[in-house]
Amino acid sequence: MEEYIQISKLNDFVFCPKSMYLKSIFESFDTKTYHSEYQTRGKLAHENIELKKYTTAKKSVLQGIEVYSQKYNLVGKIDLYFKDKKELVERKYKINKIYDGQKFQLYAQYFCLLEEGYEVERLSIYSLSDNKKYKIDLPNEYEIKKFEKLIEKIKSINIESQNFKVNKNKCDKCIYNTLC
Repeated sequence: MEEYIQISKLNDFVFCPKSMYLKSIFESFDTKTYHSEYQTRGKLAHENIELKKYTTAKKSVLQGIEVYSQKYNLVGKIDLYFKDKKELVERKYKINKIYDGQKFQLYAQYFCLLEEGYEVERLSIYSLSDNKKYKIDLPNEYEIKKFEKLIEKIKSINIESQNFKVNKNKCDKCIYNTLC
């Protein structure tokens, strides 16, 4: 049986495949032992979603629900889905730039919702710290192919035999950089 890929790991993999692997190892540890200030802020940003306290309008807003995709072998949670607007929203603490990994994470949630029978017409990423909402286009054929290539890469990677290129800009911001 093929293992499911956690949706949250898509962004990690795009950032650095080794980061995704190391995150898997550290998941069972207390986050205080390895999370940086940025990860702690991000976790706090999702707290109201996890506790389903974002809104009391439970009939029109789905918050923190688990989703899965049989087609892509994905599992995870969404932040917010506004039924009346048919809008899926991923919340981040602070957005300076939209990266592919963030879009792929949102696409994964989108595909899961579609597979579960929800209609999704809008995607966006919301930056909590500055109250900005970034519209993300629904994936076109090219974006879907890129997404599917990413899923195949994740399924086929062998961390032990992989040669990783050092990217100083990324490595300096990585909480696992002392392990590489």
